[in-house]
Amino acid sequence: MDPGAYCREVETYLCRKNDGHLIRIVGPAFARVCDWAQAGVPLQVVTRGIDKKLARYHANGQKRRPLRIEYCEADVLELFDEWRRAVGVTRTADSPGPDDADADDGADGEADDPAPEAGAGRRRRISLPQHIDRVIAHATNQLAHREPATGIHAALDHVITELDALRGEARTARGAARATLAERLGVIDANLIAAARTAAGPELRTVEDDARAELAPFRSRMTDGPFARALTACTNRMLRERFRLPAILFD
Repeated sequence: MDPGAYCREVETYLCRKNDGHLIRIVGPAFARVCDWAQAGVPLQVVTRGIDKKLARYHANGQKRRPLRIEYCEADVLELFDEWRRAVGVTRTADSPGPDDADADDGADGEADDPAPEAGAGRRRRISLPQHIDRVIAHATNQLAHREPATGIHAALDHVITELDALRGEARTARGAARATLAERLGVIDANLIAAARTAAGPELRTVEDDARAELAPFRSRMTDGPFARALTACTNRMLRERFRLPAILFD
């Protein structure tokens, strides 16, 4: 996508999330967003970064001024790094990362951006039992909603049954036993994604086309093998998001 058009898409989304307030992306902000476009940051990653920042921005319930795109940069770049790892796209010299984001929240003298959460910038690792409990809770919650496609609820039921059987082992597993459990979670996750691919039916082609479009900025840097693996990973990620499936892998 042309950087200018990309910037306008981001601006439109930001304005909508700011309750219709017109927040123009111009000057240095425009240059930053254009850098994201040139680095291949998918629009979906940018919108998720905006949503993530807004969730914290309004966390204390106070009325705040409209959020500017500059305040979202750290979240956008962090999610972009996660996206690259998920689809197997390596970082290049012209690809920004979280360390490249300027710590300029409030740089203009405004103190309207909340302080970072305790532990921000350092991801808290959860235990294997906690991870399994969260996945079961996520899957159970999705069963309470309308089935997005035939076969998804049955697949989630199967996930819950398998994970429930592993909960006891997970609490005491150490060393090789824990590694074996982690491998089992990988198999369960792969089976869930296979079920999602089947449930998608003819729409799978559309999802693959969307994934190919997301990867387009990186295609020239990748040989056929790595690109095929990245396309599969990106398609799987989109299916997971479309059907709101839990991530079962534990790493």
